[in-house]
Amino acid sequence: MSVTKDSAGTAQAAISSNPNAIDGEEQNATPYAWYGLSVLVVVYILNFIDRQILSILANDIKADLNLTDADLGFLYGTAFAVFYALFGIPLGKLADTWHRVRLMSLGLTIWSAMTALSGFARDGATLTVARIGVGVGEATASPSAYSLISDWFPKRMRATALAIYSSGLYLGGGISLFIGAQVVERWNAAYSAETAPLGLAGWQAAFLVVGIPGLLLALVVLSLKEPVRGAIDGIPTPKVAQPFKGFFDELLAVIPPFTLIGAARRGVSALARNLAMALVLYGAARLLTDLTRVEGQWEWQGLSQQWLFLGLGWYAIYSWAASLRAKDPATFALIWKNPAFLCVIMGYGCVAFGSYAGSYWAAPYAERIFGVHKTEIGWFVGGPGAIAGFLGVIMGGRMADWLRVRNDAGRILVVAFGLLAPIAPFVIAYTTTSSALFYVMHFIAAVFTSSALGAAAATTQDLVLPRMRGTATATFFLATTLFGLALGPYMAGQVSTVTGNLATGIMSTLAVVPLGIVLLIAAYKLVPLAERNATERARAAGEPI
Repeated sequence: MSVTKDSAGTAQAAISSNPNAIDGEEQNATPYAWYGLSVLVVVYILNFIDRQILSILANDIKADLNLTDADLGFLYGTAFAVFYALFGIPLGKLADTWHRVRLMSLGLTIWSAMTALSGFARDGATLTVARIGVGVGEATASPSAYSLISDWFPKRMRATALAIYSSGLYLGGGISLFIGAQVVERWNAAYSAETAPLGLAGWQAAFLVVGIPGLLLALVVLSLKEPVRGAIDGIPTPKVAQPFKGFFDELLAVIPPFTLIGAARRGVSALARNLAMALVLYGAARLLTDLTRVEGQWEWQGLSQQWLFLGLGWYAIYSWAASLRAKDPATFALIWKNPAFLCVIMGYGCVAFGSYAGSYWAAPYAERIFGVHKTEIGWFVGGPGAIAGFLGVIMGGRMADWLRVRNDAGRILVVAFGLLAPIAPFVIAYTTTSSALFYVMHFIAAVFTSSALGAAAATTQDLVLPRMRGTATATFFLATTLFGLALGPYMAGQVSTVTGNLATGIMSTLAVVPLGIVLLIAAYKLVPLAERNATERARAAGEPI
């Protein structure tokens, strides 16, 4: 790694001025750390308002743009998730080498602008492009935030701190339903199609209302102080002299067709493997298109939009992982070559699979099945959902930290709880004929599913070195996006389109639970040794430590 003399001196000074920095387990977080965390929580709230607003608007968008439930699942999940995941890789690398505060501020500006632009969509294709832009912008947030939090808080407090940050996910998701309901119903009551400003429908106005405030919040984020990377763990990492070099290298490694150039540079055999993987994924996309084809779905060259995007995503991930193995073997060893890490992220991905499907489809389901107004959904799904998610993620984070002190693999038990505990309330919610019971069961399921996030996130951070945290976070979100988000909501929508029953579609996502159980059992056995041996494994792979 290339570093500057001044940055190395800054890192050393940080350690010299803080004699406790060598013992990250004994330190306490500073007041500024808590202030910084509070700002990041607000950013994450807005992140999920902009992402989740599509839920309360789904039925209106479906009617105005003549879409199917499968299309809605694609727009919410895959269109966003693939580009969120792909750009999360180079942006995760940039979070490991550049100014994280500036990166997050820039990303916030991009995703807020693209959310506002969604309000001018007149067809599904335009809305797809806007959702791609939201995904690219939001890909900056969590790699930067996870890395900042890990440099503000000692290891023993990280699951709690990350859980507090992650609460923004649930607060934002709940608030989005309330805001969206208020804007749509008030706008539609005030204006007809002929008198509405710019000819906008209520759902279009809602995108503008939630998108514009992010442009102002970006200035607040920009004012945060950048901490010395790794100082709190006694491993200060000096600033990188050319921080964007790694970013552009990763960009070329992950964005097709430039991936072919990257593979060719590694040799003929690497190029052959890359092309073979591209052909395998193309064939899989064609097969899945044939198996899931429905009347009127959009296709390109015989590929449905769902499997075209997802195949592109998985091909890019393969290309990036192969490039990482050649360029940074230590990071590859602690992430992709680490069964413990992979079992944790895929085990949590199974939690996300059902969680994303339930959180997205709850509002349109209640509106269709129980015939309730959007405002009621905002109050009884959005509000309680925000509270449930906040309570679940905070209690889960605290329990994860408490268990870790007593059991090196204790955090995995919390992830397993988040997978299994929601099953009963989930089934009751989508089989009852009572809207009141639906609201209660949805609340309970949200508490249980949200409890797993802080534990899984903290575990991934502990399995890598400080300089790798941004990349580890990006990889963690591959499981939650390219598996959980890209497949869960779409599967529910696709099954709903085929069967004509949304409840059947939503409950079909429980099919991944057995897979999640197997993965988490393996993680429970593997994580303790993998965490203890992280430094040695990195050194063996060539890390200069």
